[in-house]
Amino acid sequence: MHDRVYKTEDEWRQQLTPEQYRVMREKDTEPPYTGLWWDHKGEGLYCCVGCGSTLFSSKTKFDSGTGWPSFWAALNPGHLSHHEDRGYFLRRTEVACSRCGAHLGHVFDDGPPPTGLRFCINSAALAFEPEEQVREEGLSAPAYE
Repeated sequence: MHDRVYKTEDEWRQQLTPEQYRVMREKDTEPPYTGLWWDHKGEGLYCCVGCGSTLFSSKTKFDSGTGWPSFWAALNPGHLSHHEDRGYFLRRTEVACSRCGAHLGHVFDDGPPPTGLRFCINSAALAFEPEEQVREEGLSAPAYE
């Protein structure tokens, strides 16, 4: 994993848009079907807006019908941390970036094979690197069968 990123809340406010700050630092959720990446079809990698850590590959993205970008596997499980979330009278598993601690979304066990997982992630927490750029920068995504 990359070195841990630590910033003050003022530094986060300067770096992130108000929506990104609400989602990533205050654990809010963007409305469904409104985010930039929910129906995006490009090939490449999805990274954390806060620190650039690579999180998901387009090869594992699927249409879950929820209105948020959904993935059935993490690019590198060590780049994500999981925490129990009991907000809104629900019991869910929060997903955060291991490098900067940013809230990304939640993971559920109702996804497609081969993992059965559905990482339901806020678009506001993601940046996208197209496949051409990924190759140029030497980043790699595992081959999923």
